[in-house]
Amino acid sequence: MTLASHDPQPSAVPNGRGNLRDIIYGAIDGAVTTFAIVAGVAGAGLPPLVIIALGFANVFADGFSMAAGNYSGTKAELDDLNRLRRIETLRLRHDPEAVRADLRRIFAAKGLQDGTLDSAANEISRTPEHAVAMILDGIYGLSSVDPHPLRAALFTFGAFLIAGMVPLLPFLLALPHSFIVATLLTMAVFFAIGAYKSRWSLAPWWRSGLETFLIGGVAASIAYIVGSLFAGA
Repeated sequence: MTLASHDPQPSAVPNGRGNLRDIIYGAIDGAVTTFAIVAGVAGAGLPPLVIIALGFANVFADGFSMAAGNYSGTKAELDDLNRLRRIETLRLRHDPEAVRADLRRIFAAKGLQDGTLDSAANEISRTPEHAVAMILDGIYGLSSVDPHPLRAALFTFGAFLIAGMVPLLPFLLALPHSFIVATLLTMAVFFAIGAYKSRWSLAPWWRSGLETFLIGGVAASIAYIVGSLFAGA
């Protein structure tokens, strides 16, 4: 049986990073924070209209805040990567022997020895882009692939918005036993997020789903208990 390759001819220039982290980050936080509000307000015995108002405020305000924070953090990461890339490019231009020495140390750590080590260092240093990428990875521990701040922010906000709306749906639709339905739906979302995450991990889908389910359940329980302390106040 032959396994087909998705990309038999890899591109010389990486396409960029995926957005799995941004999706998981936004979705979990959206579900947790919105349900925490729902659970807290329900625990305090306040009317559904209050739950809807506070829930919508959280979904849009907190979702935007998270997206803006992710944008700023990713932008800072990109700026730092570009700064180091410029430094190493200038160093390669003005002190190529020092860069080759760094490359030899990197290749030595990967197991190359003697003539092979020197040959590899000399060969890769002839292409500045490849040499700088190797330095970024081997010396600074950074990927040479640029992150995309705006895309990261949009994926975070979108995931937050979708997952955060789930706990509000039973109240918007005025379903009977809205809080119980919201709880079941939100727990299902937690499990689904974890199961989805397992596609990129070694953990089985049910274990990853259960892990996220438990994390969300603890957060929801804390919010409900705290809200119930103010019931009837």
